[in-house]
Amino acid sequence: MTQTNHRAVFLSNNANKNYLVQQLINGRADTLFGIINLQKVVLFSSISLNEFIEEEEKHEEWTVSKNYNRGIRCLSSGEQKKALLAYLLKQNPDFIILDNPFDNLDLTNQLTLLEEITELSSRISVIQFINRTRDLLPFIEKAVKVDDNNAIVTIENLHDYLKSTQSNNAKICKTSVPPPIKEYILESNELVSFKDVTVRYDERIIVRDVNWTIKKGDFWQLVGPNGSGKTTLLTLINGDNPKAYNQNLTLFGKRKGSGESVWEIKQKVGYLTPSMTDLFSTRHTVEEMIISGFLDSIGLYKHPSDRQVRLAEEWLDLIEMSHLKKAVFCSLSLGQQRLILVARAMVKHPPLLILDEAMSGLDDYNATIVTSLINKIAAESKTTILYVSHRIEEGLTPNKIFELTPSENGSTGTVKIVTNTQIH
Repeated sequence: MTQTNHRAVFLSNNANKNYLVQQLINGRADTLFGIINLQKVVLFSSISLNEFIEEEEKHEEWTVSKNYNRGIRCLSSGEQKKALLAYLLKQNPDFIILDNPFDNLDLTNQLTLLEEITELSSRISVIQFINRTRDLLPFIEKAVKVDDNNAIVTIENLHDYLKSTQSNNAKICKTSVPPPIKEYILESNELVSFKDVTVRYDERIIVRDVNWTIKKGDFWQLVGPNGSGKTTLLTLINGDNPKAYNQNLTLFGKRKGSGESVWEIKQKVGYLTPSMTDLFSTRHTVEEMIISGFLDSIGLYKHPSDRQVRLAEEWLDLIEMSHLKKAVFCSLSLGQQRLILVARAMVKHPPLLILDEAMSGLDDYNATIVTSLINKIAAESKTTILYVSHRIEEGLTPNKIFELTPSENGSTGTVKIVTNTQIH
């Protein structure tokens, strides 16, 4: 029987994960983590997934997703991870590095993946890279943590360590939310109204008979499993989906297709998704990032007004990053980048703020900080918030939940009201 040797590696968002991965793959695990006899290692991570996607598109040959008869990019998050794991296990590794394996998966897919990992752990050693302590695999009993300086620290008592992270009361926002640069005049108290909206692609129905109204001052969370149609609803709201035409869909008081432009819709929406980080890979400063939110631009190509600069400084003060205003955005930690993107989306005080998987990839500390900022925006501004995630985030305070439930005939939606943290 194969002797396994499992470890958890708790990472802050400041840790150099790529460096640690390379050290493990190059046989340095004995000096880093106290693991011996490290031989063949495979990496289950978005890092390797993106590399396979690039290779497939470059050579037009499906390697990982051969059994699906389509490229990896075309698969859902659950399918991507299933295909990647199957491909890696065919390499007969001694160790597998699992880099935040449950990120972007709904509960069903998380449980399925957990069963697979638990089964393979009896014959393959597992090294779990982890940002959120709640994702710790149940069979792992030894762990280290990597601090902000990339120093490896052995965790002597895992139970006590987990307990200490649960008492994390990190907060931000010692100042008030800065005021809006202008007030939006809207024709209706209803920002978004779906009435019997059905979206299909060819013969496949994505969502069916959706009825959902988002009003001024609401704080919604949109939930649903992978592939249930969350992204479809978001693209209908922000004007990116041509399927919105010929639907009974009203945006900011105007029936879709009545003459408004996509840009008129986008001016009233602040948007954040983690993938936006890739759009800002050049040398934009933190200050330029915040100011660009007034203009909905990728980068800053117009001279900002004095008022825009002053409000950007107030937002930087709110998120406690005034000292970093001239720093290059892409050089900052993931947690710092996420706070900046929230501020950028909110700086113009849009009527609707959409936060799509805003906590994805964050460690426990930074997730608490971002949660604190979102709650403050909800409490101190007139902006309506739509938070999108598979998970109910501890500490987040939405008052309404719209849940998509998939079926063979398309996903349907249900409204749930949150009262005193109870959902009805």
